[in-house]
Amino acid sequence: MIVALAILIGYLVGSIPFGLWIGRYAAGADVRRRGSGNIGAANVARVAGPAAGLATLLLDGSKGAVAVWLGATLGQAHPGAESTRMVVAGLAAIVGHMFPAWLRFHGGRGVATAMGVFLVIGWMAVAADLVIWLGAMAIWRYASLSSMLWAAALPLLMRWLYAPGHYPPTMVSAGTVIAALLVIWRHRANLRRLVEGAEPRFNFRR
Repeated sequence: MIVALAILIGYLVGSIPFGLWIGRYAAGADVRRRGSGNIGAANVARVAGPAAGLATLLLDGSKGAVAVWLGATLGQAHPGAESTRMVVAGLAAIVGHMFPAWLRFHGGRGVATAMGVFLVIGWMAVAADLVIWLGAMAIWRYASLSSMLWAAALPLLMRWLYAPGHYPPTMVSAGTVIAALLVIWRHRANLRRLVEGAEPRFNFRR
């Protein structure tokens, strides 16, 4: 019951459509009908400007962090299952962001929310992975490619940098792999456009 509650709470928190709300407030636009049609930070930045994109990034990331924190606080009388509750709540938040029931299950790609999730679980891995994301963006300027590289590297970095001298619990390792696969799968259309040479580059000046 506690794990099921963690999943439900995580999904509800993750499904809050901050990008949609910020796009409407900052630009009077529905970001689902502009740019890539995504409610994530990159498309909000394209449609409503960098400040709106940054606000979306931070708020979407906070959804993942809050979900993990709530998962950790549930059922504190059973501390042995804490990592399980944290991971399932975090994964549920990522799924909620990707498939929010309020938006007919059309949400974002889940990168920022996944960052928030694993920032709480293993912040050193996320910090190192952020360097990869920023480096890829600086070199190629494809937000989608940078996000897929970030996702692909996360399980390895979590394995190496979870805590000094310690490997992560099995549930954390499994959850990291699942999150990475979800993020990459949500970018499958971007991957197809990258192969075809039709993926737009992110323009920092705009």
